[in-house]
Formats: sequence, C-alpha cells, structure tokens
Amino acid sequence: MKAEKIWMDGKMVDWDEAKVHVCTHALHYGSGVFEGIRAYETESGTAVFRLKEHIERLFNSAKIFKMDIPYTKEDIREAIKNTIKANKLKSGYIRPLIYRGFEQLGLNPFTCPVNCSIAVWEWGAYLGEEALANGIKTKISSYARSYINSTSQKAKICGNYVNSIFAKMEAIEAGADEAILLDTRGFVTEGSGENIFWIKNGIIYTTPTATVLEGITRDSIIKIAEDMNYQFQEKYICRDELYISDEVFFTGTAAEVTPIREIDNYQIGEGKRGPITENIQKKFFAIAKGEEEKYLSWLDFV
Repeated sequence: MKAEKIWMDGKMVDWDEAKVHVCTHALHYGSGVFEGIRAYETESGTAVFRLKEHIERLFNSAKIFKMDIPYTKEDIREAIKNTIKANKLKSGYIRPLIYRGFEQLGLNPFTCPVNCSIAVWEWGAYLGEEALANGIKTKISSYARSYINSTSQKAKICGNYVNSIFAKMEAIEAGADEAILLDTRGFVTEGSGENIFWIKNGIIYTTPTATVLEGITRDSIIKIAEDMNYQFQEKYICRDELYISDEVFFTGTAAEVTPIREIDNYQIGEGKRGPITENIQKKFFAIAKGEEEKYLSWLDFV
C-alpha cells in the first residue's frame, strides 16, 4: 500500500512526506472523521462510486463532531479527483480524513485546527479475492457495538473504530476472518466495518439503521435488490436467526459484497456463496464498472 502523492490542506505532498506532529489531537484522542470511497476502472476511464453521497456523509460526520471543514464540498470533490490523477490511479481506494491537528493537548478539541488530507492507493478485495467467490468465516464478537448514546452512530468518527478493532483482533485470533457485533440488547448490528444482510426463503433482510452506520454500499444494495424484484425488509434479530439463514453477506466500500459461509462454526446454507448473493454481487460490480446505463448517475468520472 503506497502511492506517489497525498493531498494535504490544499497541496500535493510526496507520500513519504505526508506527516503530522506527534501531538496531533486526533492521534491522541481519535478526534477525526473519515470516508472510505472506491474508484473503478471503466471503459470510459476511472469513475468514483457514489462520490456525492460519500462527501455528503463526510460533511455530516464533521458537523456532528463540531468540526468546520475549511473547504466546500466541491473543493473536496475536485481534490479527490486531482489526487486520483496525480497518482495515475485506475482503480482503488480513497481515504479523505478530517482531523483535529496540533495546538495543545487535552480533551477540549476546540483549540486545535481542523486539517484535511486525501490519500488514494490500489486496493483489491478487502477480505481477499477468494472471499468474493467462496465466502468468509465469521465470529460473533464478545464485544458489544457501542451503546447508541455513548457516541454517534451516524458519524464515521475515527475513535469509534477502537470498538471494531477489538472485535477484529478477537475474530482473527479465533481463526475467523471477520467479526459480527451485537448491540447492548443482544441484537445483530453489523461487522467490524461492514453492514450485514441475510436471506431466508427468498427474502432479503438487513438491520435497521438506528444502531448502525448508514452504509452507502448498503443503500446501493437495497436499491439494486428492489430493482431486481427481490423482497426486502429491515429487521432486528438475534444471532441464532443468522445461523439458520439461507445466505448471509457483508456490504461496504472496502468489503463490496462479500458472502459469509460460516458463523460461530455454523455452516450457512451450502457453505459457499449463495445464488441471490451471487446475482446481487454481479449486478453491483457491473454497475461500479459502468456497464449498467441505468446507474451511471452513481459514477463520477475522473
């Protein structure tokens, strides 16, 4: 993972020179917000998937965290495109970060400046190319998803992801690829960095947005499934309903559409990518690569 240039506060900086002070507030307290965005290579050139929605969520996250971004949405949009161009990126991952910089330490963030950076790099399947076809092994985490009023569930705040890191470490050490977190009531929420869907008797379900981040890939999959005439419902469930589902899959910018073949040593369905998951996955990638005219409005061409 390395590219040539990173955009930092309006300037292109060499990758190895993109530095912050060791007393940067966000480094000590997690006081930043970010987005994960993907760009795909299409026949018409590189296109960023649902860039407008990602930038909107970035600004919403900053508002919730009381950070005034010193750039407009259009400035960030152009900066993302320029960073892609500067790195000659055909497809890959985009990480805008808005963070509290260096002024003084202490929990009060208001004395620290708001800094911005945009990094891009080539990045294939988050959980491996094989996972997209064969599915992954998961574990229900012993760590509960943070209580809804302990922080904000609608903002992608850097510090929130400590909860996810604990769950991810636990899953890996247990021999799984990814974790599934429950809320403090015991209901299924999401993965460490993904939304979750399950299928039973031909109906596609996912968790309500009240206790999870409203994923942009999640929203895309819901729209795609409805356009493909699948029945869809939001529903709170306990872990055992996942065990007896016909199919389960994760969605996310990094994860894209990743099937789940096993949860807590329970085989899901046939123990591989199911037919509905495969249909949705293929449609998603066709859209992201500009092969579906109906969805071209989701692509922002560089």
